[in-house]
Amino acid sequence: MENYIIEMFNITKKFPGIIANDNVTLKLKKGEIHALLGENGAGKSTLMSVLFGLYQPESGEIRKNGEVVNINNPNDANALGIGMVHQHFKLVEIFTVLENIILGVEPNNMGFLEMKEAREKVIELSERYGLMVDPDAYIENITVGMQQRVEILKMLYRDNEILIFDEPTAVLTPQEIKEILQIMREFAKEGKSILFITHKLNEIMEVADRCTVLRKGQCVGTVDVKDITKEELSKMMVGRDISFSVDKEEREPGEVVLSVRNVTVASKTHKNFAVKNVSFDVRAGEIVCLAGIDGNGQTEFVHALTGLDKVSSGSITLCGQDITKASIRQRSIIGMSHIPEDRHKHGLVLDYKLEENLVLQRYWQPEFQNKGFIKFDLVRKYAEKLIDKYDIRAGQGPVTLARSMSGGNQQKAIIAREIDKEHELLVAVQPTRGLDVGAIEYVHKQLIERRDAGKAVFLVSLELEEVMNISDRILVIYEGEIVGELNPKTTTVQELGLYMSGAKRDMVKEINNAG
Repeated sequence: MENYIIEMFNITKKFPGIIANDNVTLKLKKGEIHALLGENGAGKSTLMSVLFGLYQPESGEIRKNGEVVNINNPNDANALGIGMVHQHFKLVEIFTVLENIILGVEPNNMGFLEMKEAREKVIELSERYGLMVDPDAYIENITVGMQQRVEILKMLYRDNEILIFDEPTAVLTPQEIKEILQIMREFAKEGKSILFITHKLNEIMEVADRCTVLRKGQCVGTVDVKDITKEELSKMMVGRDISFSVDKEEREPGEVVLSVRNVTVASKTHKNFAVKNVSFDVRAGEIVCLAGIDGNGQTEFVHALTGLDKVSSGSITLCGQDITKASIRQRSIIGMSHIPEDRHKHGLVLDYKLEENLVLQRYWQPEFQNKGFIKFDLVRKYAEKLIDKYDIRAGQGPVTLARSMSGGNQQKAIIAREIDKEHELLVAVQPTRGLDVGAIEYVHKQLIERRDAGKAVFLVSLELEEVMNISDRILVIYEGEIVGELNPKTTTVQELGLYMSGAKRDMVKEINNAG
């Protein structure tokens, strides 16, 4: 008889207009890494939220070590040794790392916090698992990768033995992804049991023992990873064959659409400049990618380019017009579309309906308003068109609250809005973050269609495969400076990696100094 630590039997969970989990059964063995795979909106996060006590199912039961358990809230889950790292981190930004880790289980003596013992335990755990953090740093000042470590340490601090990772690598750099996969292996060796939600088939093939596939809320099957191929897994997930290669014909770029000259941008976290004297052009009919390891000035540069932050010096020209000091709306009207890095902070109004979010960039246009009054019937028709065209899955259609949608479908909504509106330049920052393979294939086709229609595309990506497959030119940023311009046809991933790590720049400096 199999030794299952967790068994979820016939779980059904409904939301208005949708059955998120439809009679799903999932069994987790002790000491295994079990992947949970499915399209955006397939019900993966919902199922794990049921296990963690965030949702109560309409029917079904959960057993731990063969005994039925009731998990009414996350405190019940923690008491059973179940911990969860959420796709969108549950951290208090104005608290320190240490304060976030102990939040809810604060050690105290007669009501007074005992921080010394907690600090020692956090430092010991971080050293044992290679999760180095600064206990006194504030969450708002640390990188996304560091926040991920804090979430993992929260689980370890509570001595959880069943660890749920919901899209743990979606916001990490390639190096951080390697680290997190290695940490998961270490956990499994120690006998901890891991449930691992991901869209990335390569990661499943690399670390998972078994994989359960969900499609439209139903369980398609559970397979041993060693007995299946990536192609077979993708077909189980989306119900059709997926192309992992990108078809792209040669194009001769046209006129300059975006011109950046000597742009310098201040940093919010230190006294040095985040972006230093950056200059480049993007022409009509080409995809130019800004590649680099996260934290090298990409975010600050994009914020300055799109109007979210100010430029310290230098100039930006779009379609021949100086937009250096233009508002976000002015940039949009002149011809800029922007798929932002942070879909919650800059992409959506989460408490607005889907249809309202889909016209955020256009509601003031004559098509959607008359004398200041919005034509809601036309907004509804437009939203329905985009929902159908871009396969945005929302339980209540256009009136679904953006907050209630899955992360991948939130991303699809932003992509639909930005691609569909009139633009000459598409700024796409991590456009496929959190998307399944079918949706990634679709987004890549959309980016290439924009380019083939004579639009300029400025892509910012941490995914090296995406950078190499989609780009016509690659600009590499390191410590806020452009350190190389590469042709994806003639360069290699290894050479790109050397530029991204700064090794090439240092080699050039050494040669120049020797000369």
